[in-house]
Amino acid sequence: MAAIDPGRKPSKTENHPLYVVRRSSVHGYGAFATRDIKKGEVLDEYLGDRITHAQADKRYEDHDENDNHTFLFIVDKKTVIDAGIGGNDARFINHKCDPNCESEIKKGRVFIIATKKIAQDEEIGYDYQIGREKDDPDNVDEIYACRCGSPKCRGTMLWPAKRPSPKRRKKRVARKSAKNASARSGGRKTKVRKKNKTKARKKKKRGA
Repeated sequence: MAAIDPGRKPSKTENHPLYVVRRSSVHGYGAFATRDIKKGEVLDEYLGDRITHAQADKRYEDHDENDNHTFLFIVDKKTVIDAGIGGNDARFINHKCDPNCESEIKKGRVFIIATKKIAQDEEIGYDYQIGREKDDPDNVDEIYACRCGSPKCRGTMLWPAKRPSPKRRKKRVARKSAKNASARSGGRKTKVRKKNKTKARKKKKRGA
């Protein structure tokens, strides 16, 4: 297996016409507009190692559940982009609950597109909508807390915004399924957080 490049620091050689990467008050590094950006402009393409979901799970099976860094982006049911390996600086575009851009999937490629006018020096961000899982720890919203500072901030990068409250019968079924899954994996659970596809999923719901 290839060595994992954590990809935690921006490239020193990449130059972007629309944004620059620097320290962010939201989270680690962030992307900031270098000029006024018009609605509909393509900010960048999300690049990285294209792997299957199973490969992503295997690659990060020892990932610390308390670490909220994720450079994995779901393209479709077969493909995940791991921007931690061979990725570009688009991986540093932070989550925002009141975003000024969105991810759009076109023929298997992921583009970040402005959804409104973005002023020079404004931080760029889109809604990650990181999926919840049935066996999430109690502090999962704390781990994936959002600090975008927007009045519309829901306080978490996860989606749905609040943990669902299933009926008691469903809870028992979920616990049973989790137990069986644990037994199949020798008692070792893995959890790889991935940014959900957004616009492509909406189109699918409309039957496109």
